[in-house]
Amino acid sequence: MKCALIGEKLGHSYSKLIHEAFGLYSYELVSLPRDRVGEFMENGDFDAFNVTIPYKRTVMPYCSYISPEAQKIGSVNTVIRTQDGLHGFNTDYFGFKSMAARAGIDFADKKVVVLGSGGTSLTARAVAADCGADRITVVSRSGEYNYENLEKLSDCEILINTTPVGMYPNNGCSAVKLDSFPRCEAVLDVIYNPLRTELIMQALDRGISCSGGLYMLVAQAAQSAKYFCSAEIGEKEIERVFRSLALDVQNVVLVGMPGCGKTTVAAALEGLTGRKSVDTDSLVEEAAGMSVPDIFSEYGEAHFRELEAQAIRSIAKEKGLIIATGGGAVLNPENVRALKGNGRIYYLKRALELLSLDGRPLSKSREALERMFVTRDPIYSNCADAEIRNDSSPESAARRIADDMAASDI
Repeated sequence: MKCALIGEKLGHSYSKLIHEAFGLYSYELVSLPRDRVGEFMENGDFDAFNVTIPYKRTVMPYCSYISPEAQKIGSVNTVIRTQDGLHGFNTDYFGFKSMAARAGIDFADKKVVVLGSGGTSLTARAVAADCGADRITVVSRSGEYNYENLEKLSDCEILINTTPVGMYPNNGCSAVKLDSFPRCEAVLDVIYNPLRTELIMQALDRGISCSGGLYMLVAQAAQSAKYFCSAEIGEKEIERVFRSLALDVQNVVLVGMPGCGKTTVAAALEGLTGRKSVDTDSLVEEAAGMSVPDIFSEYGEAHFRELEAQAIRSIAKEKGLIIATGGGAVLNPENVRALKGNGRIYYLKRALELLSLDGRPLSKSREALERMFVTRDPIYSNCADAEIRNDSSPESAARRIADDMAASDI
């Protein structure tokens, strides 16, 4: 059975990985300009396919049958070829509802605000309505409720983002600030790359229930498989595929004192896991065309920190990497935020007497190192998701990191 995903830009889609993880059929990504959608619908050689932005409504006139759920929502994201023509369904509904349930978010009697008015917005609204929301308000750029009058919606209790704002490669952006919604108690963002958008990070800062869109993507794929080949994929299998993919795409980020072995442990972890390791100091050196000590000597620490922040913003957007940072990288809160978007941060701790001083512009003596540790230790601890001792071998530290990753919450 040949299955596919059609959309306009699919270079960073995870759909092929998800569908093939179920082990039921082959799955391809087919990028199409708008003027070729009709030709694909009428003459394509795929048995079934999913549809993503911006074609979830475009495909509807080509379907001889549209499920009642898809008709109600006004959006089709799953199509199968039958002897009677193309049949259209909406599995985003199941995916979105599953995502909210997994996050423990209940819409009953809640005031819901949906950012965006496209096809996914229709799905989110349908789920919220069917689950008993008290009020559902759509915010769009030119609607009655827009980004200039959010104060009218300050009583929002559940906020849903269905816009692409904050999606890779524009990580770190958010359509709104949660400060506009002081009563908000839950946030859902359909974006799945990065794992944690800026909006989700704001929710995590508040300690409120939230979820990014990766679980929705996996759950809707499972529901699509039901239409593709009558497969029944349960919650356990959805969770397995979700966790496997989330762990694969999540970066491993190493922070800690200068000389604590971040680069060495990163290399050991690369050998253990097959992930590519990168060193932010090396990225800075490549960009500047000189060594870190020379940058400090010729231009000063402030210039180095600026180059470091640029390197971190860029590399933190990528996925599945091991990122060894410079000792002072986390002194800039924006660097930490960028790294957390797609990463799990490990504080690599090593006894002070074992720290190397070679080539360290800011820790040229044991006394300087001890003063630095007193200042930085709480910063490393506060930003880290876990602490790993590196007092023995790099391989031992790498194994503990790999074990922690496998057992960590997503």
